[in-house]
Amino acid sequence: MTRRHAVLLAGALVLLGLVATPRVAAAQKPGGVMKVYFFDSPATMSIHEESTIAGQGPMMGVFNNLVMYDPHVPQSGLASIVPDLATTWSWDEPRTALSFKLRAGVRWHDGKPFTARDVKCTFDLLQGTGINGETLRVNPRKTWYGNLAEVTAKADDEVVFRLKRPQPAFIALIASGFTPIYPCHVTPAEMRRRPIGTGPFRFVEFKPNEIIRVARNKDYWKKDRPYLDGIEWKIMKNSSTGMLSFIAGTVDMSSPYFFQVPVLNDIRAQAPKAVCKLMASNVQRNVLINREALPFNRPELRRAVALTIDRKAFIDTLTQGVGTIGGALLAPPEGVWGMPPEVVERLPGYDPDVAKNRTEAKKIMAAAGYGPDNRLKLKVTTRNLSVYRDPAVILIDQLKQIHIDAELEPVDTTQWFPKVRRHDYTLGANLTGNGIDDPDQSFYEGYTCGSENNYDGYCNPEIEKAIDAQSMEADQEKRKRMVWDIERRLAEDVARPVLYHNRSGTCWQPYVKGYTPMINSIYNGMRMEEVWLDR
Repeated sequence: MTRRHAVLLAGALVLLGLVATPRVAAAQKPGGVMKVYFFDSPATMSIHEESTIAGQGPMMGVFNNLVMYDPHVPQSGLASIVPDLATTWSWDEPRTALSFKLRAGVRWHDGKPFTARDVKCTFDLLQGTGINGETLRVNPRKTWYGNLAEVTAKADDEVVFRLKRPQPAFIALIASGFTPIYPCHVTPAEMRRRPIGTGPFRFVEFKPNEIIRVARNKDYWKKDRPYLDGIEWKIMKNSSTGMLSFIAGTVDMSSPYFFQVPVLNDIRAQAPKAVCKLMASNVQRNVLINREALPFNRPELRRAVALTIDRKAFIDTLTQGVGTIGGALLAPPEGVWGMPPEVVERLPGYDPDVAKNRTEAKKIMAAAGYGPDNRLKLKVTTRNLSVYRDPAVILIDQLKQIHIDAELEPVDTTQWFPKVRRHDYTLGANLTGNGIDDPDQSFYEGYTCGSENNYDGYCNPEIEKAIDAQSMEADQEKRKRMVWDIERRLAEDVARPVLYHNRSGTCWQPYVKGYTPMINSIYNGMRMEEVWLDR
């Protein structure tokens, strides 16, 4: 690589956020309540029962994990995992037992001591066995822990995870913002309403469609954290209202990872002093095809839908060209496991010659009896948010090219996830946010038989064997080749066709300090214990 190329590459990485901003020694100012415009109202406050950042984001600061991703490192991965409630961890020689030594002196927000028993109770919940006979109402990440045999509390300060087989990336799942530790003595029902954690912020209140409030935990085990006295997550479902609120200075930060490119450009023009970052989010837009519903129980018709997709049109229209074409895993350079463009183009249904693809799709539709004089009529179901509706509208337009007339069916957030989990739709326009950038999370959650978040009902036992095989592979380059082969087979099976990987923006006022947005998962950088207000 020439010096000029090295400089250009370094500049590109900085623009994409792959290089962490150096931490400047400064006197952090304690105090103040940070006000955040927030995009939606969640169903509950229970992270373990939510599949959306609307519930997980504001509550991340209420909890701790055993381990977590370093909040100062934008690209999270195995190398960026740091201690949290666990101080140290180690594998046994067969690498099927992972032991954690726990931090002493930690207390729940209600004053009760944290022990290894709470860790065991948490994973009993996640495995579906429950606490004192009570289980999670929904358990969207149960499949993450299918390889977990048991969790044993060896002492109050030591816990051991025993696996059925080796799984080198298992600790990556534990580090996710979706994996907080819950207390044994609080019921799942109460955690949905008034969660109790050990984290830097205590839950104060949730008024649906209005506000979520958290306040500083004065007894936090990190004695100098958090800096903020509290956070107010002000719910505004209209993104224009949120944008204007930020420009007017009535909020200190925009809804993290929510602003799309045109809105971000408007803010930069109207509030030039604001700090705005556009970054990959590991949130992909995709098409849900109900494999059980007529007529898409026929695989050739699912293939016709996949062939009519013009991915570049989505990217040009919705992201002004900054989105990325990819498969189930986030594309590089932000993504660790995704395929480069030249490999993606060889996937079934990804040929950039859209006209040729649609000609083939029309032949499939004609063979099934559909054409200009007999158009297929259906609904495209989606969550009633602009980031869902906008891709849905473009999808509806592209479906017309193969004689499908679709009507938009928007659904409120509180109903969206239950609706798609019970497969109550024909076609859906969906966003999938990956909790971490690792194949184990993406594949087990989205593509294995029986997973609650496998919204299109895809089930292929041979693919599941391949997913297990890549999960056991310790050689990362060999694992990557196995992962790419699974990606190819998923595309062949038209399993949740991916439209594109989005880049979206977060803005904050210049006096907001200490915030580092993540670039390969929106779910891991929301604890806010490092954030402070310089005003």
